[in-house]
Amino acid sequence: MTAHQPPTPPREAITPGGRGRFPGYDVLEQSPTWDDVTAATVLARLRVTGPPRFFTASEEAVARPLLDRLLAQDEEPRIPVFEMVDARLADNQTDGWRHEDLPDDRQAWRRSLAVLDTFAVQERGELFGPLRRDAQLELLEAVRTGDRWQGLPAARIWDLWLRYACTAFYAHPWSWNEIGFGGPAYPRGYKNLGVNRREPWEVADADGSDPLRSP
Repeated sequence: MTAHQPPTPPREAITPGGRGRFPGYDVLEQSPTWDDVTAATVLARLRVTGPPRFFTASEEAVARPLLDRLLAQDEEPRIPVFEMVDARLADNQTDGWRHEDLPDDRQAWRRSLAVLDTFAVQERGELFGPLRRDAQLELLEAVRTGDRWQGLPAARIWDLWLRYACTAFYAHPWSWNEIGFGGPAYPRGYKNLGVNRREPWEVADADGSDPLRSP
């Protein structure tokens, strides 16, 4: 079996928006330890480009800022979540189930984006995309905390958006740098098991606080 090619330079430890609690940690340095199929799958996520294959231009104008607001991706570098969600929907790679009060995921995405634009015009007099960030967040808060939203079940729509957004975000190596995740453990494995016992390639948390308890 031939070894896979390592990722192309530069190899700095990129994190979304420059955030991160593990300074200098770059999970891609572990890519030579991954098997070829796993490495090819993960490294392909660094090269997600090209025009949308599922979303229309008007849908892209809503979906991009929506996904950025859901994930607090407010500055570069950004994980290409829009492109990853678009590719997944284009290939009809759903979770294999749907809520009974929503259509299939692809139609639910199209409908919810159209409704979000309509809602923005009703509430703010402008389509969702051009609105200021704080105005977008206020509109999304109405979905997050609502029961019925423009005739749709608000909790179901919120779940749909978050499932796709978080699945894409945390599948990308840059998010692994942000949280200190070691990436695929096979075939390398782990030997230093236990609290505060790090592998040689792991980096200590520079903050140490519990983000769920932070003010």
